[in-house]
Amino acid sequence: MRTRIAERLGCDVPIFAFSHCRDVVVAVTKAGGFGVLGAATFGPEQLEAELRWIDDHIEGRPYGVDVIIPTKYDAKAEAETGRTDLHDLIPPEHKAFMKRILDEAGVPELPEDERERVHREIMEGRGAMTPEGARKLVRTALAHPQVKLVVSALGAPPPDIVAELKQRDVMLGALCGKPAHAVRQKEAGVELIIAQGTEAGGHTGDISTLVLVPQVIDAVNNEIPVLAAGGIARGSQVAAALALGAEGVWCGTIWLGTQESELNTFEKEAIFRARTEDAVRRRARTGKPVRMLKSKLSEAWEEPGAPSYLLPPLQGILYNEAHARVVRAQRGDLFSFPAGQVVGAMAGETTVKDVMYQMQLEYLEAMERLVALQPKE
Repeated sequence: MRTRIAERLGCDVPIFAFSHCRDVVVAVTKAGGFGVLGAATFGPEQLEAELRWIDDHIEGRPYGVDVIIPTKYDAKAEAETGRTDLHDLIPPEHKAFMKRILDEAGVPELPEDERERVHREIMEGRGAMTPEGARKLVRTALAHPQVKLVVSALGAPPPDIVAELKQRDVMLGALCGKPAHAVRQKEAGVELIIAQGTEAGGHTGDISTLVLVPQVIDAVNNEIPVLAAGGIARGSQVAAALALGAEGVWCGTIWLGTQESELNTFEKEAIFRARTEDAVRRRARTGKPVRMLKSKLSEAWEEPGAPSYLLPPLQGILYNEAHARVVRAQRGDLFSFPAGQVVGAMAGETTVKDVMYQMQLEYLEAMERLVALQPKE
């Protein structure tokens, strides 16, 4: 599996792991893949601490950072970030709606000290989900020489970020859900495209991975590497992605069920109970379509009479405070977390090392099956 992107970034196999957990990033990278830390929920100070820890444990190997630079966001919230409590910008009717859902379900309020801690962390993290907030995260990442890839999760980044990354010789990647997006990203200076099919967890579009990947490769004339993302958790799917012309794969959901994952036991059990059809696309979490576990909380926002969705970062601030109450109360009926359709194949806890081994073993088995299909002379 030695492809252009593996050679460029110095990994043994082109299996890219997106995770908000530093332990997963380190474990995947040390197992020969390429870990990418999802930084969207971090403020600059927390990101700095996470990157220092990774630097100390990754044994000199390169890794990446993923940031969210939304093209649509609440401009007033961006202007007020760091100067006022962004929670105050959330309309009262939205707060009342979320409170009513949890109160009627009997979910206790957080203890005051816990509420303040969660509130502070969300303010610092979700405040980064604006262009200027993302710039601060990128600058933080660039202070770490082992960061060799920065990925923009929501479209092509602005020209100043592109120029700064090129100056530092840090590769720029971007996720896309349509061929037209890939064309714009290439024109903007993106050097790596992650073609993310609708099967993926998190922010995702409507086109399936099997259809999207070859379309994106054609759209960029195969001039820059393309990774396949969405619904990939097995080695046979890695083989299929390479057969489509991708130069590697981008995986996220599969790491949630590992020992190294940031999720606690309650959250992992919810993942393991979920069926494929329970991973649905909803706007409740961030204001943009996110594939996440279906629950009473996610569906309440789909009902007639629910408030309209807020733009980033405000919807995320509102939702994540409610999410903290749900997790503390261990209410599986209300629990929603970003996850792709591969949850239906995740039945129990494993380790990053086991996942990496199984994916490579299954890849070799798939290639052997294909070779066996060749006519014998």
